[in-house]
Amino acid sequence: MSSILIKNGRLVNRGKIFESDLFIKNGRIEQIAPQIDKPADQEINAEGKLVLPGIIDDQVHFREPGLTHKAEIFTESRAAVAGGVTSFMEMPNTKPPAVTRDLLEQKYQRAADVSLANYSFFMGTTNDNAEEALRADHRKVCGIKIFMGSSTGKMLVDDERALRELFSESQMLIATHCEDESRIHERLAQYQAKYGDDIPFRCHPEIRDAEVCRLSSAHAIELAKELGTRLHILHISTEVETHLFDNSLPLEEKRITSEVCVHHLFFNDTYYDTKGSLVKCNPAIKSENDRKALWKALADDRFDVIATDHAPHTWEEKQGNYMNAPSGLPLVQHSLNLMMHFHQQGEISLERIVEKMCHSPARLFRIEDRGYLEEGMWADVVIFDPKPEWTVDRAGLHYKCGWSPLEGQSFKGRVDSTIVSGHLAYHAGKLREGKSGERLLFDVG
Repeated sequence: MSSILIKNGRLVNRGKIFESDLFIKNGRIEQIAPQIDKPADQEINAEGKLVLPGIIDDQVHFREPGLTHKAEIFTESRAAVAGGVTSFMEMPNTKPPAVTRDLLEQKYQRAADVSLANYSFFMGTTNDNAEEALRADHRKVCGIKIFMGSSTGKMLVDDERALRELFSESQMLIATHCEDESRIHERLAQYQAKYGDDIPFRCHPEIRDAEVCRLSSAHAIELAKELGTRLHILHISTEVETHLFDNSLPLEEKRITSEVCVHHLFFNDTYYDTKGSLVKCNPAIKSENDRKALWKALADDRFDVIATDHAPHTWEEKQGNYMNAPSGLPLVQHSLNLMMHFHQQGEISLERIVEKMCHSPARLFRIEDRGYLEEGMWADVVIFDPKPEWTVDRAGLHYKCGWSPLEGQSFKGRVDSTIVSGHLAYHAGKLREGKSGERLLFDVG
């Protein structure tokens, strides 16, 4: 494997920003020092640029197998790398869903062949597969995913006995999608009675309202507290849910953790009038008050990580009416740019971006040797140039679906280079194939 020398960069790591060189050899960071003069197969001048740990996105949907008309591991991992995401954890609601160890391992085998980024995949659950899910390999699988709200296929787990078995017996982290299914059906029926199938998209956060989220999240937390579960609740979207989480313990001591997604930090419900189905997602994007409350919870460490819930659908699918247009947004290529946009507005520091997108996912999931710019760690590195000004357009997208809810949004700064496990996978606007990412491993000690 080739060696890479990064010169004159501004490194961001463990709450500090400092100028340094960084030397990569055999896939690992071998040396970090103010001046490194070793010969290297490739030298990158990072003067005036930021050098960050690779982003770890703990929630994406890459749609393979069975839904590859929307996305593939090959295409979406390329989009991830172009946006500075070096590692992803992908969800099990594919066709067939990854609810057996054999089906799950097939996804790992596919990623080993085609994923440009490092990868892990969640084990899926149903009302009757607890025994199989609990046998997943703790060292090689990031966690168990439970849909405690609407899901693709038959992955809704609403049997209390199944939930209690999973929560009480899992030694792995359990990640949940929390929305109360019965309240969703009740409110949807009310809006269908009023509008038929042509419900205005602005009603989405009224149908899937804050109480839909609170009921389910509170139930998950009650179970986790009673049964001692390592629980991670995904994509929190409401002010009322932020009060369910604690910031009194360091991350390693928390048994209950939470995630906020970039679209819930960026959009609010006023966007439904202009973007309609393009911002329809579950949980719904909600009010400006909710959005501000999410930022407050992120600032005081009630939220532990920032992710995307990247969930692409084709442009044609998104043109349907409210009942037919599926929920989900393609986001993984632009999560770093969104957070840098907020940094430039004074909402968040560079150090906190790195903490919530790099350090904390590695710590929370106990990922081995990733998430930091430190000697001996895997070389997952992003070089970000803060100077270029550009606008999101379709020509620059790597998503298979070919569209983005951010089209027309202007940003300052962009990814210059992305190094994945020592391989220069993206540089100067071009993706570089030739080596797949690595399977993430987890510390089970």
